Amino acid sequence: MKTHSVIIFLALSALLASCSTEKKDMTAPEIVSAGEETSPLNCAEYHPGDIIQFVWAFSDDVELGSFNVEIHSNHDHHTHSTEAEDCPEHHHDEGEEEGELWIFNEDYPIPSGQTYYKTNIPIAVPANAAHGEYHFMIRVTDAAGWQQLRSLAINIGE
Repeated sequence: MKTHSVIIFLALSALLASCSTEKKDMTAPEIVSAGEETSPLNCAEYHPGDIIQFVWAFSDDVELGSFNVEIHSNHDHHTHSTEAEDCPEHHHDEGEEEGELWIFNEDYPIPSGQTYYKTNIPIAVPANAAHGEYHFMIRVTDAAGWQQLRSLAINIGE
């Protein structure tokens, strides 16, 4: 009976030891510049019918999971407590916009096993998009579920 208990104890000890050596992901991924190609930049201006070439990079110490791009109106001048700012040269009074307020929200997978990933995605500004201020929201989630957010201010001009 003692031999059986010793074997169970050793098996459990080995199992616990193997679990404690696995690297646990305890940090959020990062949204990083893609160098000179980085786009859009804060306070960038686009026009209805333009293409926004979304070029940013993501990194994580263990494994990336997915990312999301959301574009929504900032005609009410709200904030997200990231780098998006009111760009004075783009200020429009409420009610001045013509056209449809543009809303874009798309999820994108990142191939498994990646710790660095650079995007290069064309996003078309609708031809009937209302002129004015918008937030370009970038979210990245790693494989463990940690998330990072960056909000940029863009303008849809006439």
